[in-house]
Amino acid sequence: MLRLLGILATVLCAIAAAVVTWPGFFRVERVFPIAQVVSFRGIVVLFFAAALVLALLLAIARPVRGFALALALVAGLAVVANGSIIVLRGGTGTEPLPVKAEESVRVMTWNTAGPATSPDTIAKIAVAMDADIVALPETTIETGEKVAIAMRDLGHRMWAHHAEDHSTEWDAGSTTLLISPELGDYAVIESSLDGSSNTSTVPSAVAMPTTGDGPVVVAVHAVAPRPSYMQSWRDDLRWLADQCGDTNVIMAGDFNATVDHMSGLGMGGATLGHCTDGALATGNGALGTWSVGIHPLLGAPIDHVMASRHWRASGSVVLRSLDESGSDHRPLIVQYEPAG
Repeated sequence: MLRLLGILATVLCAIAAAVVTWPGFFRVERVFPIAQVVSFRGIVVLFFAAALVLALLLAIARPVRGFALALALVAGLAVVANGSIIVLRGGTGTEPLPVKAEESVRVMTWNTAGPATSPDTIAKIAVAMDADIVALPETTIETGEKVAIAMRDLGHRMWAHHAEDHSTEWDAGSTTLLISPELGDYAVIESSLDGSSNTSTVPSAVAMPTTGDGPVVVAVHAVAPRPSYMQSWRDDLRWLADQCGDTNVIMAGDFNATVDHMSGLGMGGATLGHCTDGALATGNGALGTWSVGIHPLLGAPIDHVMASRHWRASGSVVLRSLDESGSDHRPLIVQYEPAG
């Protein structure tokens, strides 16, 4: 009887490990609480490593040796599998950005946590990164205008756009988007402004070019997958996938989702809709952008810059030097080159 219980427990542990490691295969990547667990793959590795050590210690006792060794095998395989996924997504990351060519476009996203990050800090980083597009979730248009003015004073002109949801409290109800005049003139589409077509709880801004042949630019903010917002979060990811059709699109912002959560939402090998994740393509897909309170390899990579097939990501960087700036997110910058 005890042997049967041991076999059953081992099988259940193996299934649980497989679900956490490959949630997309089991189609539970957007189901509570699996969605929350897989956000932190680095912590998952540490958990299975601790389980491996504990099982090996238990194996010292002869009565439970077989059971303990079986659990150790499951935990060991989970460590290897999850560790391999982290390595394939870039491991400890790559930097710095490549030299910017005349046709290159740099895109920066930074959830500023409202007033926690000063406009001067945002402006200095955006200018230092030579950003052409800056997506600022949880940033009011008043702050965005101050950032644009500070960038202008530093010799880097930008136009400020935004979308706002007055029903959402605090600065999370506003998303600001800065675009260089070199990309042309832009306007946020009406359905994005009035919320008739937008993310569900916190707003995203969809800016269309009114002159020139620049890309459609989407400044993203999806609601966080809290237990009471799971359906809204799933709807937000599907809406964002729809925004990246087979046209010239660049998306950047706080998706509140890792690439694991986007399984099944990409088309033709893309990550989300027809857009491919820039950090993942350039070796920074494993670095956590949230929260700054933990090491990047243990954090959740939920901020993304994505682009359609019209662009090729040539480099990216997750800035780790600003963890004391006030925001709980790290800035992410991706450089793109025209694909053809």
